Amino acid sequence: MTDINEKEKDISASLSPLEGEGLRGDGTPKWYVVHTYSGYENKVKTNIDKMVEYRGMQDQILEVNIPTEERIEINSEGQKKVKTRKLYPGYVVIKMIVNNETWYLVRNTEGVTGFVGHGSNPIPLTKEEVVRMGVEKMRIDIDVEIGDAIRIIGGPFEGQVGIVEEINPEKQIVKAKVSMFGRDTPVELEFPQVNKII
Repeated sequence: MTDINEKEKDISASLSPLEGEGLRGDGTPKWYVVHTYSGYENKVKTNIDKMVEYRGMQDQILEVNIPTEERIEINSEGQKKVKTRKLYPGYVVIKMIVNNETWYLVRNTEGVTGFVGHGSNPIPLTKEEVVRMGVEKMRIDIDVEIGDAIRIIGGPFEGQVGIVEEINPEKQIVKAKVSMFGRDTPVELEFPQVNKII
């Protein structure tokens, strides 16, 4: 009986505390949103980057991003200043492979209050959300040609039908004519906002 107990102790000592939790994620890198204390975004990013480098986990936690935008402000003397502001204060976006080790590293970083998702299962962002948030410029291939009918599936013209007049793959924009108030009106749409009508 004592031999079995000693073997169980040896086995439990060799297992990391994370192994009893079950595996999270599917093994592919995706973007996840992490909630932080307000004002801690930069500190969280720095701490995660340091921990990833220290533990050699660059192949599991690929990128830590704080979505920002630059704005030009003009002061009272008429001088222009470029100011950077956070698009989503209190949030950091991380491209990572979710497993027990990466989940614990991020979750236990000082300033992190948790992943956006259900309990201990973070929900990855969709490709459209990643593009919309400006986290990563993703090339989207669209199966439309000039003259095709499209349905608008996002933005202020959602639900409308239009005819493609121009396609700009570099800017990922489609120009189309949409009938509004009895007149054809030209509109500019991003690739994720349109579906081809078959």
